[in-house]
Amino acid sequence: MRFSKTSAILSLPLLAAADVPEYQAQFENYLGQAQSFLGNVASKIPHPNRHDPVAAAEAKAGSLNLDILTLNNWKETLYGSVKPESTTPEEWWVLITGGNKTCFGHCGRIETAFNETAGKWAVTPGSPHTALVNCEDQPVLCNSWSAPVGALWIFEVLPEPAPVEIYTKRLNLTTVTTDDIVALRDDGFKSSAKLHDGFFHPFNGPLAKNGLSAPVGWVLWVFNLLPSWAFMILISIFSRSMMSNRLNQQMDGGRRPAAAGQAAPRR
Repeated sequence: MRFSKTSAILSLPLLAAADVPEYQAQFENYLGQAQSFLGNVASKIPHPNRHDPVAAAEAKAGSLNLDILTLNNWKETLYGSVKPESTTPEEWWVLITGGNKTCFGHCGRIETAFNETAGKWAVTPGSPHTALVNCEDQPVLCNSWSAPVGALWIFEVLPEPAPVEIYTKRLNLTTVTTDDIVALRDDGFKSSAKLHDGFFHPFNGPLAKNGLSAPVGWVLWVFNLLPSWAFMILISIFSRSMMSNRLNQQMDGGRRPAAAGQAAPRR
């Protein structure tokens, strides 16, 4: 940030007043209020990458054998089960869930059903791996995948650089049970789940191939923090700037240079 000489001169009385004993207490009071205000604002900003390593370790080591995916570990975790020479994909069933803000408190039933399913599969040979993404704690990851809460993402992971197929299936938040999830796999999930081949595919999509998934996730997270009125102001400023530039171009295009040998008209 650059400071002009004028700004420096104008700030001298304030600095001098801060050194005067009778004004020093008042100055420190204002400074404390400003720091308190900024602290309150910062505390209201949700954490974009919240993770409890102790709880995650307990979920992995316990009877569920369940992985908790985060922005930092999701890719390493999914590839961690894949052997370099493997030709059969490793199957991962990932539940996209949330809390009061992202799922409005309605994801409790699907989490219970999924945890029960993970417990059954943990003791059944040949069952898929299970993992969970909480969009309340991992909003950037969910935005980078464009993953809605209340859905199953089924990954078929082969060694890099082979493409990864993903199938998605929305769950009924009010009626789903562990039997429904088990039946989905036993009956062949590919017949009822949707193959994910979109722009936000975390492995095969253009954003992922160009290393833009996480940056786009951060941008979308920031936009979600903005109140609607702030977003409308930004759109208004952008549209006014575009209109102003277009008007200037039209005015410049209407001014034709004078012909050779002819004097330009006086203004």
